[in-house]
Amino acid sequence: MQQRELGRTQRNVSVIGLGTWQLGADWGSVEESDALAVLDAAYESGVNFFDTADVYGDGRSEQLIGKWLKNNPDADITVATKMGRRVDQLPENYNLDAFRAWNDRSRANLGVDTLDLVQLHCPPTPVYTTEATYDALDAMVDEGRMANYGVSVETAEEALAAIARPNIATVQIIINAFRHKPLELVLPAARKAGVGIIARVPLASGLLANRYTLQTEFAKDDHRNYNRDGSAFDVGETFSGVDYATGVQAAGQFAQLASAEAPGATSAQVALAWLAAQEGISTIIPGARNPEQARANAAAGSLEISEGFKKSVRDLYDSSLRAQIHPRW
Repeated sequence: MQQRELGRTQRNVSVIGLGTWQLGADWGSVEESDALAVLDAAYESGVNFFDTADVYGDGRSEQLIGKWLKNNPDADITVATKMGRRVDQLPENYNLDAFRAWNDRSRANLGVDTLDLVQLHCPPTPVYTTEATYDALDAMVDEGRMANYGVSVETAEEALAAIARPNIATVQIIINAFRHKPLELVLPAARKAGVGIIARVPLASGLLANRYTLQTEFAKDDHRNYNRDGSAFDVGETFSGVDYATGVQAAGQFAQLASAEAPGATSAQVALAWLAAQEGISTIIPGARNPEQARANAAAGSLEISEGFKKSVRDLYDSSLRAQIHPRW
C-alpha cells in the first residue's frame, strides 16, 4: 500500500483509507461484529487511515472505532473525525463553546485524549471565511484537544476558502470519475499550499462498482433511497449529484473501459486506482460493509493506471456527465 503525507499533519497515511459512515447509519444496518471485522480487514490489508464523524449513527461509528482502538492499542492508525452536523446549520452555532462540547463527545466516543484530526463537517458556507472559526480551532489545538484540523466541504469554492487559511491541514471533498471539478480547481491550490486532500464518495455512492440497475432497490434507511432529491442533506452526497439513470448508464461505460485497462480487477478497484493516480490526492476513503469489500478496496492501492485510461475517463465525463452536473458541484 502506498503511503502519502497527509497535508500539514506530518503523518503518513495509506492512499486507500476507510470511510465509516456506513458503520454508523444511512446505508442500512451493520452489526457490531461485522463492523469490527471490517476495521480488522482494512487494517490487515494496509489501511491506516479511518474517517468518521460524530453524527454517523449518532456517535455509533466513533464508538465502534473506539472499541477497535481499545482492542488494538499498538495499531499505527490515524483517525479523522468530523463535527458540526448535530445542530441547526446556522453560522452562529459554530463557536468555541460548541466546538469544545462536540470535541468532548468525540474524545469520549473514541476513547482518546487528543484527536488526530478534526474536520468541520460541511458547515454553512460563511463559516469557512469567518475569522473566529479559525481562532476557535487554533485554541482547540493549543488546549491539546486535537493535533490537527481541517474541513469537509461540498463545493470547490468552499475548499479554496479553507485552503487559504494558514493552519488548515486537510480538505475533504467529493472527487470521483463522475465529479471532476475539484481536479481542475482544488487540487492545484492544495498542492501549492501543502494542504492534504481526502477524497470522499470515490465510487459515487457505489455507482462506479457497476452493480446497480434501474431496477435496484435500496433499503428505506439507505440515503441512496431517501436522499436522491437532496431532501435530507446535500444531494451531492448521494450518487455525487448525478441523476441515477444517467449514472447507471455511465457506470456501464466506465466498467467497459476498466475491464480493458486492468483485466481481473473490478470496476470499483479501477475507479479507486484512477483517483489515486491524480496528483495531489492524499488518501481516499471508500466505505465497506464487509471484510471482503475492505480487502478489495485496499488492493486497489497497488494498481497502475495508464495515461490513456485517464484520457478515456475524461472523455466519458465530458460527453456524458459534465453538462448535467450542477455548477455548484
